[in-house]
Amino acid sequence: MKHFLFFALAAASAFAQNGIFDGHGDVGIVPKPGAFEFDSAANTYRITGNGANMWAAADAFHFAWKRISGDATVLADVEFIGSGGEAHRKAVLIFRQDLTPDAPYADIALHGNGLTSLQYRTAAGQPTLGIDSTVTGPVHLRIERRGDQFTMAVNKAGEDPVSSGPVTVTLHDPVYVGIGVCSHNVDNVETAVFRNVRIQQARPPQQRYRSRISIYDRKDKSTHVIFTADEIWEAPNWSHDGKYLLVNSGGNLFRLSPEAGATPQKLDLGGDYRCNNDHGFTFDGKRLAFSASTPTSRVSQAFQATADGKDVRQMTSAATPSYFHGWSPDGRWLTFVGQRNGKFELYRVAAEGGEEQRLTSHGAYDDGPDYSPDGKWIYFNSDRSGTWDIWRIPADGAGPGDAKAERITSDDLEDWFPHVSPDGKWIVFLSFPKGTANHNGKMEGVQLRLMPVGGKNLQVLTTIFGGQGTINVNSWSPDSRKFAFVTYEPL
Repeated sequence: MKHFLFFALAAASAFAQNGIFDGHGDVGIVPKPGAFEFDSAANTYRITGNGANMWAAADAFHFAWKRISGDATVLADVEFIGSGGEAHRKAVLIFRQDLTPDAPYADIALHGNGLTSLQYRTAAGQPTLGIDSTVTGPVHLRIERRGDQFTMAVNKAGEDPVSSGPVTVTLHDPVYVGIGVCSHNVDNVETAVFRNVRIQQARPPQQRYRSRISIYDRKDKSTHVIFTADEIWEAPNWSHDGKYLLVNSGGNLFRLSPEAGATPQKLDLGGDYRCNNDHGFTFDGKRLAFSASTPTSRVSQAFQATADGKDVRQMTSAATPSYFHGWSPDGRWLTFVGQRNGKFELYRVAAEGGEEQRLTSHGAYDDGPDYSPDGKWIYFNSDRSGTWDIWRIPADGAGPGDAKAERITSDDLEDWFPHVSPDGKWIVFLSFPKGTANHNGKMEGVQLRLMPVGGKNLQVLTTIFGGQGTINVNSWSPDSRKFAFVTYEPL
């Protein structure tokens, strides 16, 4: 705790001194040292700088900097202190390769006379080039890096931004980005105040995946791919009559024939629902439950509808997430994972509506509840033992202190999402490599494993690139011979 407090105080002290920047200092030949001051109460930066110029083949200025990688935008409101100074004193927002005087860079330079330029040097020691803005004396400055392209936008208060550029400068990550001042006269120093300074880093591109929906046949131990797409598809459920799978992609639910080559057909829910990968049918196939966020609830809630997506009714309404996972065999209950008081535990709610009922209370992270076909048990995964294992509780709850909870698996792998076959004989589940903290990622080395109900003879059916979306919900075929799952391939 003392070490944590020391580092916390050190971080707070560093911010109080430098704000968002890692450091500051003079660049190039500066006979009069520059200065930097951060006012944390006003959130302003005051920089005093010397130096002959920021132009030609070398620069001299005082620079407050931060090292970053990737695309970014720097914004600030800039004002010189004092009038009548050098006409070409400069206050800059800048991307720079390094701290040498002749380094490649791109900046937006506000001059003392109001001229504003997009300046840039394409290689070390090369002459500086520039594009002048049509706006004189702007207040709001912005420079944006997208790859090797740099663009500036400036405007006065109450006016629309005017853009200039782009120009091309190749900078290699990491780069120095920040704010600075050059006096344009080695005999003087000049000062500028920078307000509302922000460095907005672009999010890295999200990893894309190819999805393959497959069917495993337990009888002949074969796997057949029935659908492939270069986007995320998840969590197949088999319909009660065996004629189609229910899958989700892009916030929508789709029907997909289990025969190879079929085209998914969108299920119309009649509203603005962003569905996730938790959905499933009642044992008689008449009703459907799903989890989704909506314009009125940014967190996931549980819903039910008819099997064709009509008559949608919301079943949960907490301010924290709820994720449906299974129907009781008689269709009277929906079981779900709810985050309540900062913990994910198991709950159920009556299909006819009413208050949610808590089923576990151990205080661990419980997930993936699914009923046994006889209605006696709810199987789920939990880290209550210190690792992720398969557990089960009676259908009406684990009792005081979760005393009725029974541990099913206990090896080194991290086990998730147990699903009992319709004939009640088998449990299929997902096993992540040892030490995997959660199920949110997609990775190599994930196993689909099978075990008999009440037995210990674990079988590894296949090892895949999988994880979130592979078998979040029950995917057994009605005859218990097959189950559907999804594998992924990074693109």
